[in-house]
Amino acid sequence: MNRTLVIGDIHGGLRAIFQIFEKANVTTEDTLIFLGDYVDGWSESPEVIDFLIQLKETHRCVFLRGNHDDLLLSWLEEKKDNPQWFNHGGKITMEKYSLLSDEEKQPHIDFLKLLENYHLDDQNRLFIHAGFTNLNGVEYEYFPKMFYWERTLWENALSLDPKIEKDSPFYPKRFTLYKEIFIGHTPVTRVGETTPMNRANVWNMDTGAAFRGPLTILSVDTKKFWQSDPLPELYPEENGRN
Repeated sequence: MNRTLVIGDIHGGLRAIFQIFEKANVTTEDTLIFLGDYVDGWSESPEVIDFLIQLKETHRCVFLRGNHDDLLLSWLEEKKDNPQWFNHGGKITMEKYSLLSDEEKQPHIDFLKLLENYHLDDQNRLFIHAGFTNLNGVEYEYFPKMFYWERTLWENALSLDPKIEKDSPFYPKRFTLYKEIFIGHTPVTRVGETTPMNRANVWNMDTGAAFRGPLTILSVDTKKFWQSDPLPELYPEENGRN
């Protein structure tokens, strides 16, 4: 069975990846689409990147760029302190990477540089970390950082009145461009949920693994999903950090 599976924000939770792969019975026949934010939060960010580098040798993978991944790359390349990143999960990541040699860091830098800003499949399904702002679509986006920073796409989806028809002039044009849009970036735990949320044609896969929620993997075609245990249960020695 050839499945397309999409994975939400990992945030350094390697143990959660192992759990969801086992639960979903991931095989080399599956296509795996990762929505970004592989690092920051829990303590195994370098180990997550190592795992993903190895995974692409055996599986069909799409790796998208998250804002945390971009912040890590900037720090690794420029060696500049970033208080915003440091206070939002970067501290533990910085500590772990400081234990690595330059030779050990280089494959990670190469991996981060090759991350994609978005992925559009042959069924017109868009996979992107955060969103986009251009009303004509991702190919016309003036501000590429929006792909992994913006939140208005999800905010609009959450607030959209379901009574508004798609052909109405009041229906957001961004939602008409693609069959489905799969995002991460903004945890659904902000609205009290811990499972993937669907509003309009947008699926939010960030189920709060950076904090107290689980990591999720979902079949794009069937919408069946599998989840890890909440991350604090997988990292009890780190409780209180997030």
